[in-house]
Amino acid sequence: MKWPKPACPRSMDRQTYKSLPDYFEVRETRVRVAKPGFRSKEIIVVTTLLDPEMATKEDLANLYRSRWNQELDLRDIKVTLQMDVLRCKTPELVHKEIWTHILAYNLIRTVMAQAAIRHEIAPRTISFKGTVQTLEAFQPLISFQDQRGETARQQLYEHLLDAVATHRVADRPDRIEPRMNKRRRKKVEWMLKPRWQLKRDMTKRLSKN
Repeated sequence: MKWPKPACPRSMDRQTYKSLPDYFEVRETRVRVAKPGFRSKEIIVVTTLLDPEMATKEDLANLYRSRWNQELDLRDIKVTLQMDVLRCKTPELVHKEIWTHILAYNLIRTVMAQAAIRHEIAPRTISFKGTVQTLEAFQPLISFQDQRGETARQQLYEHLLDAVATHRVADRPDRIEPRMNKRRRKKVEWMLKPRWQLKRDMTKRLSKN
C-alpha cells in the first residue's frame, strides 16, 4: 500500500514538509485472532517491513501480541526510575535528564541480560524493580570494592548477578488492565506559584489575622 503525505501540520515548517516524500510504502497484513476471550476476531497490522520472507505474517502477529512488554518498559522508565516528573528548568538540562534516565535504564537492562545468560533463563522473567532494589542494596559493597583487587570485584559482580536472577516474575501472557488510578486524588489545590511566594502570601494572611 502507498500512504500519501498528509496536509502540512501547524507544528512543521514548510521547508521541512516539502523535503518529505509524497508517499511511503507500507505493508498491511490481516491477522485472524483465534484466542478465546479476545474481543477482536480480526486485526490489520501495518508495518514498514515489506519483505514477507524476512517478517512473516505470524512474526508480525507475535510482535503485535507482545506489545504489553512495551507498556511495561515505559512504566519502568517513568515510574520505577521516576522519570514521570522532570525536575530541570531549561531545555538543555531537560534533555540531559532524559538521556541520563535512558542511560541508567540500558545499564540496568544490561545487568539483567548478563544475569539471565549466567543462569540460562529468559531476561523477561527477571523483575526490573527487583533488579533496581538489588543494585541499591549492593551499592555500599560496590563502593567499598573499588579499593580491592580485580578478583574481588569480579566475585562481587557474580554474587550481584546471582541475586538479580532470584527476582523472577510470573508468566503473564495476554494481560489486560484498565487504565485507571486505583487511589483517589487528595482534594488539594495545584501549586501554581513558586513555593517561596506561596509561603510569603500565607505569612501575610496569618499576620493580618
